[in-house]
Amino acid sequence: MSEMIWKSRWTNEQIRAMLLEQMDAFWQRDTGILREKLADVANAADLPHAVIISGMRRVGKSTLLAQMAHRLGKDAFYYLNFEDERLIGFQAQDANDLYQVLVEVFGERKIFIVDEIQNVAGWERFVRRFMDLGHKFYITGSNASLLSRDLGTRLTGRYVPVELFPFSFREFLHFRQAVIPDLTHLTTPEKACLQNALNEYLHLGGIPDALKYPELSITRTLYDDVLYRDIATRYQVTGVQPLREVAYALVSNPAGMVNYNKLKEQYRLGSVNTIRAYVEYLENSWLLFTSRLYDYSLKRQQIAPKKIYCIDTGLVNSVGFNFSPNNGKLLENLVFLALRRRTREIYYYATPGGYEIDFYLPENRMLIQVAQNLSNPTTRDRELRALEDAAGAVNAQRMLILSDDNEDDLQLNGVPVQVRSTAAWLLEQ
Repeated sequence: MSEMIWKSRWTNEQIRAMLLEQMDAFWQRDTGILREKLADVANAADLPHAVIISGMRRVGKSTLLAQMAHRLGKDAFYYLNFEDERLIGFQAQDANDLYQVLVEVFGERKIFIVDEIQNVAGWERFVRRFMDLGHKFYITGSNASLLSRDLGTRLTGRYVPVELFPFSFREFLHFRQAVIPDLTHLTTPEKACLQNALNEYLHLGGIPDALKYPELSITRTLYDDVLYRDIATRYQVTGVQPLREVAYALVSNPAGMVNYNKLKEQYRLGSVNTIRAYVEYLENSWLLFTSRLYDYSLKRQQIAPKKIYCIDTGLVNSVGFNFSPNNGKLLENLVFLALRRRTREIYYYATPGGYEIDFYLPENRMLIQVAQNLSNPTTRDRELRALEDAAGAVNAQRMLILSDDNEDDLQLNGVPVQVRSTAAWLLEQ
């Protein structure tokens, strides 16, 4: 649409009314519990860069913006929501006209808070120009349109990326108004309460609205929105059924190993490249993550099966299909998400003796195993043998077993091994 089409649809008074309505609705929205990522957003306040908050739909990006807005004060910023149907057809060249009305209504301000900016064609041009004039931007957008790799060219590196995930375990407890105990002196009842809370978190996940409105099928609707709006529409996928089937199989298999060639054969797709594309789309939309095999050969890394993790265990439970509960795999999924909040360099490892290590973090040469509990001697022996076999091969400096209780530290071939309660460990991340 051209500039004149958008401008011709509304009078100046109608635009003024829209801006006032948007500001009032934004300022009055429920800001919920304080998100842990608010500190990252606030720390970037004095930088001349745009702050880009990305993440899957309905993880609370707009709420995080509102929390930052209340720190700034209502008179400090302009607010724009480009999901408003009255802004359909708005393009970058309309920015000056809209800015003029903003100044008329609110006076001169230096900060813009913008929701769903991907709906504006060429948005990066007016953002760059206004940044050059000394304005600060806090921006959200749908995950499929504001990928970090796209932003490098759009804003020429002048942005601070902030990734927002569903509630962490600590945020989940805050949402539930649960008391977080002193982790250094846990009583037996506190351990039991904490384990019960972890089981609940494992089942329900951390999507804010899904927890707030359990009577609604929010995770199912969210899943469909990602497939149809963020993937099928954006990537112009013809014949959505194969995409649906592949996505369903992957979501139903958290922490599972995936072979692209086998998926191609199973779903009778013409090329393994189609499977690769589907998985890339699902990753780009934040629905799934993949973990690669750690190997000194990049070729072996590329051709080895991938492990799949879902953005939210509650979504797995409501969308995926399992013959029986698989809490061990869901627990591993939770640990992956906690690690992914801190780093992208997460691998699994196959030891020389044929054991699998759940996670290897090459940045600090750390091996991590996840087990529901270690009460079975066979399980304990298997986990320790796997770590011992891997330690020398990757020259590990630290090893960690996450289970249902804390135990005394030990050593394997001179390498320290911690055995920690998964619940307590999650609260420390």
